[in-house]
Amino acid sequence: MTDLDRALDENRAAVDDMIVAGERAVDRWLTPRGRGKWSPSQVVEHVARALEESAHLIAGRPSKLPSLPRFLRPAVRVLFFNRVLKTGRMGKAKTVAAMDPADGPATPAAGRARLEQALSGFDRECRARADASAPVDSGVFGVVPLSDYVAFQRLHTRHHIAQMSS
Repeated sequence: MTDLDRALDENRAAVDDMIVAGERAVDRWLTPRGRGKWSPSQVVEHVARALEESAHLIAGRPSKLPSLPRFLRPAVRVLFFNRVLKTGRMGKAKTVAAMDPADGPATPAAGRARLEQALSGFDRECRARADASAPVDSGVFGVVPLSDYVAFQRLHTRHHIAQMSS
């Protein structure tokens, strides 16, 4: 099993866990967990958007993910991306407008379908990119190994599962 296969399997497990967390949150699916916070539905939409836009990035298509000046990317990679991979924790951060959902899927079942669709596209593009054996050139982090980028997505998903459970 390659590093990428392992990372994709772990990412799949994180999305599966998010689906279960969503099903457990059925009684508060559309209710934000606090003032200025997202509902479980919005959390699912945010993660689905992140997976979709990451798939676009990996495929070399236009993406709504932010893009920083090239000279800043190495610093962001070291101070944020590498730290997240090392510690396994995202920390607090604001998202960009394109990833900030006003609403999300109407039910946990619709949330499952939304996540499955986004994950399928992400997985497909990662595997296609692996065939080309090229790293990912992120507009935020710069050039990073594909398996590390997938691991970052897994940690992002796990970060939001914790929010859905509280």
